[in-house]
Amino acid sequence: MTQLGGYIRNVRDALMHLNSSDPASADTFFRRNLPRTGLYDSAGDTGQVALTTQVMTSVPIYLAAGDVVTNISFRSGATAADTPTNWWFALYSNAATPALLGQTADQTSTAWAANTTMTKALAAPKTITESGIYYVGIMVKATAVPTLLGTIAAPAIATGERALSQSSGSSLTTTAPATIATPTAKQFVPYVEIT
Repeated sequence: MTQLGGYIRNVRDALMHLNSSDPASADTFFRRNLPRTGLYDSAGDTGQVALTTQVMTSVPIYLAAGDVVTNISFRSGATAADTPTNWWFALYSNAATPALLGQTADQTSTAWAANTTMTKALAAPKTITESGIYYVGIMVKATAVPTLLGTIAAPAIATGERALSQSSGSSLTTTAPATIATPTAKQFVPYVEIT
């Protein structure tokens, strides 16, 4: 056995295809929770709901010490937000009960069209002091919430596995909850990028 287990080739070569989807400059800071390929629109699967009005959906994302998080981006699918009244993105800590680190402004009735990436800035950039798994949240209150691009993941099976998508809170409007408390695992995992 080698350090790479049973893999006998160069791991860097095996990951070479990822170069085509990364920013052109190696100095561009970004993090994402999923690859940009193989995603699908949650509109195509009524059994796997991306969002529920006034409920936060959050996904884990790895951040390294020294990362400076300024913006959060999600992409809608084929269904636009219908008459939104509140929507925002939020960043949560790597604590056992993740605590709110920052939130974007409430976008109130700002339209979110179909097939559109929304990039919103946190109220203040957040410098990450400890490497680990953090959480990014999204909440939309609307007559009908937008669908999102993402993927389907199996729920946690082995003890200690984290949910790759979860919902929490209810009747949310302008402000993200102080913590992610009593989350419920979901199978649809929205794609998110941090810059």
